[in-house]
Amino acid sequence: PVSGVSLAAQPPGGQVAEGDRLVLGCSVAAGTGPLSFSWYRQGSAAPLATGPRYELRAARHQDGGRYYCTASNGGTTADSPPLQVTVVGERGPSPS
Repeated sequence: PVSGVSLAAQPPGGQVAEGDRLVLGCSVAAGTGPLSFSWYRQGSAAPLATGPRYELRAARHQDGGRYYCTASNGGTTADSPPLQVTVVGERGPSPS
C-alpha cells in the first residue's frame, strides 16, 4: 500500500509573491509499483494536474488556498496533508 504521502513547496511554506513561480512536489515514504499522482485544491473535485510536480508559473491571488496531492499505485490511494498556499503582495499600482 501507499503511505507517508508528503507535500513540499518551493518557496518553502507555500508563501509566494504574486507573479512569482510556485512549485509543489509530492512524494511517498512507502509504496510499490508504478505510482501516479493527482493534484487538488480543496473545494474542487476535479484534479488540477497529474504527476509528482505541480507548478504555478505566475501565482495570482485567486490561486491561494489549500492544496493536496493523492498518490496511487493502482490498488491503494493516499492523500497528503493539505498545504496552505498564500499569495502575497501585488505588482504594479494597487487598486484604489
